[in-house]
Amino acid sequence: MQSPHPTYRLNVKRGKKMAQTNEIASFLRHNDKLSPLLPTVKRNISLQKECKKALPAIFDGCEVLNLNEDQLVMSTPNASIAAKLKQQLPKLQAHLQQTGWQINAIKIKVQVKRAIVKPDPIKQAVLTGSALNAFEELKNNLETTPQNAELKAALARLLNRNQR
Repeated sequence: MQSPHPTYRLNVKRGKKMAQTNEIASFLRHNDKLSPLLPTVKRNISLQKECKKALPAIFDGCEVLNLNEDQLVMSTPNASIAAKLKQQLPKLQAHLQQTGWQINAIKIKVQVKRAIVKPDPIKQAVLTGSALNAFEELKNNLETTPQNAELKAALARLLNRNQR
């Protein structure tokens, strides 16, 4: 007996990346002003993959920025990774040269990315009236001491957020 649902083997993550890559490539090909960038983009993507092969542990947060006149320029998210990467530059350069890249120098730039502002969390728990009464009773019955000050303040904030 056949299952009512057909079984498919899909790699959703790979499929999504391919679609995005194809859309970007298609956009670049069909835009007169941006189409000359397509070879550079492809070259940088290939370089990024080769660098990741050579240094998989370090290269996760790094990016290939540019290859100009045999000088590779890369970015790192912080100085710590830049220092680790700097120690591995001879290994990386040798690997890239063995795979056919003409690279005589590698420059590292630290580019700290702006922190993403997280939206305020959405309140998920709904406190019942009896729960709110219990918290209010606890706040009122707590002894006023330096040790309890933060707890009382937290209870007051909780009660203010959940006013009926």
